[in-house]
Amino acid sequence: MMKYCLCLTGAAMDLEDEPLLFQSSWDAEEEEEQDEDDGESDTQINGGSSTTGGSIVWGAVGWVYTQPWVSGVVLGVGVFLPCALSAYMFLYCPPLDIDLSYSAFEVHSHFSAERFDALTIAIKTQLGSWDRRRRDVDHYDFTALQELLLDRLGRQGDEASNWTSHGGLNSKSLKNHTFKRVVMQQRGVALSQQETERHREARAGKAKIREEDKNTTNLGKPESRESKGEEGDRDSERSRTRMRRFAPNYSYLQSQALWRMELVFVAQGGGDNNIFTPERLRTIHHIEHLLMQHPQFQQFCWKPLEVLRDLPLGPSYCSPPSSLLSYLFPSERGGRIYYDGMGPDLADIHGALSLAITHPQFYWYVDESLAPDRLSSSLLRSEIQFGAPLPSYYSLQDRPEEQRQRFRNFVVQYADILAQQSTSQVKVLYGGTELFDNEVRQTFHRDMLLALISGGCITLLVYVLTSFSVFLTFFGLTSIGLSCQVALFLYHVVFGVRYLGILNGVAAFVIIGIGVDDVFVFISTFRQASHLVHPVQRMMYTVKTAGRATFLTSFTTAAAYAANTFSQIPAVHDFGLFMALIVSCCWLWVSILMPAALCIWTQCVDPQENTCLKWWDSIFPPFFAREQSSYCCAACLFILFSYYEQSETSLSPPGRGTAGVVSANLQWALRHWVAEPAVEKRKVILGIYILVLLLSAGCCCLLRPATHAPLLFRPDTNLQTLLGLRNNLSAQGISCHMCSGLFMEKPHLLHSPTHTTPSMPGFHPQQHTQSPSNSTLQRPLLTVYVSKLDVGASITLYRFSLNTSVPSPWKSLSAGHGEVPSFQAYSGPHSNFSTHMTVCVSRVYHPHPRWMITSQSCDPRHGWRSEFSFYVASAEQQHSRRLYFAQHKLSPHPSRVCAEPPGCVISSGPDGPTQGSFYTPLPTDSTSTKRSKTSGFNPCSGVGCGQPAVRPLVDTGAMVFVVFGILGVNRTQRTDNHVIGDMGSVILDPNFDIFQEIGHLCQICKAISANKQLVKPGGAQCLPSGNKLSSILPLLHPDCHSLPEPNLLPGQLSHGVVGTHGGRVSWLSMAFESTTYKGKSSFQTHSDFLQWETFLQEQLSTLPESSALRRGFQTCEHWKQIFMEIIGVESALCSLLLSLAICVAAVSVFTAHPLLLLPILLTILGVICLVVAIMYWLGWELGAVEAISLSILVGSSVDYCLHLVEGYLLAGETIPSLSAKRQRRSLDAVNHVGVAIVSSAVTTVISTVPLFFCVIVPFAKFGQIVAINTAVSILFTLTVTAAMLATMGPANFHRPPGAVLKASLAVLGTTAFGAALCWAGGQLGPVTWHTAVTM
Repeated sequence: MMKYCLCLTGAAMDLEDEPLLFQSSWDAEEEEEQDEDDGESDTQINGGSSTTGGSIVWGAVGWVYTQPWVSGVVLGVGVFLPCALSAYMFLYCPPLDIDLSYSAFEVHSHFSAERFDALTIAIKTQLGSWDRRRRDVDHYDFTALQELLLDRLGRQGDEASNWTSHGGLNSKSLKNHTFKRVVMQQRGVALSQQETERHREARAGKAKIREEDKNTTNLGKPESRESKGEEGDRDSERSRTRMRRFAPNYSYLQSQALWRMELVFVAQGGGDNNIFTPERLRTIHHIEHLLMQHPQFQQFCWKPLEVLRDLPLGPSYCSPPSSLLSYLFPSERGGRIYYDGMGPDLADIHGALSLAITHPQFYWYVDESLAPDRLSSSLLRSEIQFGAPLPSYYSLQDRPEEQRQRFRNFVVQYADILAQQSTSQVKVLYGGTELFDNEVRQTFHRDMLLALISGGCITLLVYVLTSFSVFLTFFGLTSIGLSCQVALFLYHVVFGVRYLGILNGVAAFVIIGIGVDDVFVFISTFRQASHLVHPVQRMMYTVKTAGRATFLTSFTTAAAYAANTFSQIPAVHDFGLFMALIVSCCWLWVSILMPAALCIWTQCVDPQENTCLKWWDSIFPPFFAREQSSYCCAACLFILFSYYEQSETSLSPPGRGTAGVVSANLQWALRHWVAEPAVEKRKVILGIYILVLLLSAGCCCLLRPATHAPLLFRPDTNLQTLLGLRNNLSAQGISCHMCSGLFMEKPHLLHSPTHTTPSMPGFHPQQHTQSPSNSTLQRPLLTVYVSKLDVGASITLYRFSLNTSVPSPWKSLSAGHGEVPSFQAYSGPHSNFSTHMTVCVSRVYHPHPRWMITSQSCDPRHGWRSEFSFYVASAEQQHSRRLYFAQHKLSPHPSRVCAEPPGCVISSGPDGPTQGSFYTPLPTDSTSTKRSKTSGFNPCSGVGCGQPAVRPLVDTGAMVFVVFGILGVNRTQRTDNHVIGDMGSVILDPNFDIFQEIGHLCQICKAISANKQLVKPGGAQCLPSGNKLSSILPLLHPDCHSLPEPNLLPGQLSHGVVGTHGGRVSWLSMAFESTTYKGKSSFQTHSDFLQWETFLQEQLSTLPESSALRRGFQTCEHWKQIFMEIIGVESALCSLLLSLAICVAAVSVFTAHPLLLLPILLTILGVICLVVAIMYWLGWELGAVEAISLSILVGSSVDYCLHLVEGYLLAGETIPSLSAKRQRRSLDAVNHVGVAIVSSAVTTVISTVPLFFCVIVPFAKFGQIVAINTAVSILFTLTVTAAMLATMGPANFHRPPGAVLKASLAVLGTTAFGAALCWAGGQLGPVTWHTAVTM
């Protein structure tokens, strides 16, 4: 049950009018002196009347905050109480968890979530797990269902036998014998499978025998089949025993694959993005070997029995990575080829891939674009399995959490290693449950550390804006921090929320700006009242005026945030509640602590701070004069301090020695540079405002919904790239730990030493086989030596020669920094090295000769002549390297050869004859010494490798489940709506009988699988795992003949599940892999959901009325995600409108005048439209993240304009009746609150700037929107709001005491009328309501 509560605690606030007890300085000096005298007399009279009027409470408050010792007690209690509450919360309350999961945004009250949660609970109850770990218990459910179906067949057979004995047809008797034969065969096969499973578990070290095996041991079974099964098991045990004799160090520890690390290698860089190139494959091979060389790898690696037959693995017995590199880098031992990926050299790429593609498991490693006739993939997957139980543990159940913690501590060490392995050609992505979760936590913690940077910047800025007062800076920021502790206590203990969501992390950034706003208002108001002689009157005025102003803004801001508590999304609901509490507590604590801090600062601290500044001024000027060049930063600080001292005496008016230099100068600047131009040119400003509003509204209409899935992290990060690629890969639950060549291929005899020439993928080996004449003709290799000569500041000449000697003044090159001292090439065409390159030299026009490399002939018109030529390859070859060449565009136009592109980007033109790249053979010594027997090995030479396997379905599309027998989920025992809490219990349909509905179920299965627009070919998984059920169902009903068979990976489980309870089938779930691509946006995918829902309802409507199948439904995990985003956008927009309504109601009560309400509403409207227009100009789309960020715009926009309106009301209490009273009240309002709101805006923007650099996208966009909104809001407040007040503000309105009460009654009446109107509309219905309105 969601909580719609907002706790706003605070002292009772007197809303009656109070006189303005300060004198403004907006007129000439003579008039200012006269007004000042009048103001002082009025002040004394008003102050005396107020004091003598019986305000005992305010008098007591004024006395408390003028006694230093009492103020010290208030500060002590204000600091001690939050610390005590926090200590109680952390010591005696349940721990506060941090939920960083994406599921925190799921709406569990939505029907799509309830459907999928019901199925998830049922599957977990039946199978023990939702993911691939259900593999351990799936066999039991298959056999249980099989027994139920066989018993049903047996009863049908008995009924048929009885009917035959009473005179039935012989065909029924024949069918009865068929029934019995099938029953005996199926039960025999089932028992044989159970017996084999029991032997497998015994060999794996499991001592317990499952209860279902014990219950089925009495079933009849052919004796010969049992003896053969036992005989085969004895032979396999003898063979493994013989293998163990050769492997005495083998242990059953780590024999079960329990954990895994996922690797994805993505091709990048220029050229064809094909991962199957020699350079990229060698990089991947190096990375996989590097991971296996970790010092602790032996303690955690997976050690299956199958690795014992692989002799090259040696005594480690660790399974190599599950990768296609097992085919591409085979090893050789004793004349046999082992496909384990541990070989030193690359085999023939096309031949190895041709062998691997004969297995359907091959497609698990590559993307969906690969086809048998196009062996090209943009990525390559790999898995490293880790086994359990670990050393010093007996089994998987022996301290499982401790084993998992040890593995987590080990595997996270790979994060730093893998993060440095990406190259210009290969991008390395890494994941896995433990590794991925650890990186998410580390990313969140790193982003939260940016709050420290924000806090440091804010501290320095507050220190400057408080006129260099350490005391006020400390207690101002301390009050904000203490309020956060109180808010956290209320959030966790009082409201009972046990989790902090990912959105709550931005509160650390936003609350700084909001809290500093209140702090600055108190400081500014206290300094504005410096003309009051009596300390009690000055403190009373400060508390009443600043407390009322901050209460108005804090209430509207908290109410705007509290509007998010009506959101159905748990994370948004918790964020709105937390922010409302923290804003309210911030106002309360600032209102309590800041007056006490101002009291102590005025009477005790301020004189000492001034003394320190004078001492600094007298000591450091000579030092700065001597060290001016070395200590410029300190000199700047000294200038600020000196300017502070000078301004204290020159700019500050009499009696305001504590006003502060920064506040005084900022106030002067705002008045003369902002307020006066805005008031004088108010018509121009209002015209510009209307134009901007219309343009912004037009851009708001152009902002389109999101066209892609929401981003959680920056696009260039490992986390987001891996999340994006999962839409193109198989589902996370599908593991392929036994799909590599180590398990799929037996050791092969090595072919003859003469191998076919290595070829590139996509071409048949015969295309690259040389003719006998060409193969016997060996072209000699040339070595091209490179030297250089520096002839200027930016020009370097390079010399190319076939001679090793280097004439003076040329210098030889050294390897490094992209330099190429020499390279090899062929003197003539050789195999694929057929690209002709010419070295040209010119000795005219310049004192030094210059060389040029070109793919064309030398141009004699410019003095070029041919020096020598060589042949290279234009595409990558075996044992080759890529070099880049380019000709400088500046005279004397030298050419350069380098190993990396940055060194040769000396010409801005495209690739051409004098700029590009080529491939040269590696040095002869390296190729001759490193080549092994497996280098260039082609397993398909001579004889073919067989036909390519058909691509299986590996859950690349959204998996849709059609469920029968489940009515819903019961969540009556749930205490909260959070995702981490209890999911509830499933509600089963008691009328569901699979045997009565078996015909209808088969018809629905065929109808859905035949819809090619919704289901992929071979994507129907109507039955659970087990290949014998398809032979039983046709005997139960004729419609069950020729059920569609899914095209799955060998060993992959079907997603179809049948739930049994109490000896009967209680529910059934069919699975279909849909054509819906999971990478589309939620708004685009919603149409797919509607197609599924419509088609299923059409099928169910054809069933009889009494059929329990009519209550079936379709569900999908992807549907939950799309509705999460759709509801997030809708609820955020509703929260925006609700917060706007709350803001209108609050401002109407506080201002008590429609002409004061109108400027605020128009300002908020302009701010929201302009912010949304800026989002459109930045190229953003309206997704869940953007919508949630927009929901706080009203609360962030109302503060500054409401402060200005409050200043307008205060200014009218002392200004005499003049013709230009509106203008002077507007100027005085800016003069009064301008410093506070500008200081607050600056601190808010600076506090959110660190969010720009966050890796988590919601944080970054939230910070950008808050910063943009703050900048636009302060700009509109100082210009548009001031111009509107000067134009339409009530000139003589002073907010009498009865005005607030009247406005409150009007707001309540309007609210009640609106609520009654909505209730009536809901009761009458749409049609009746429309009729009533038209009448």
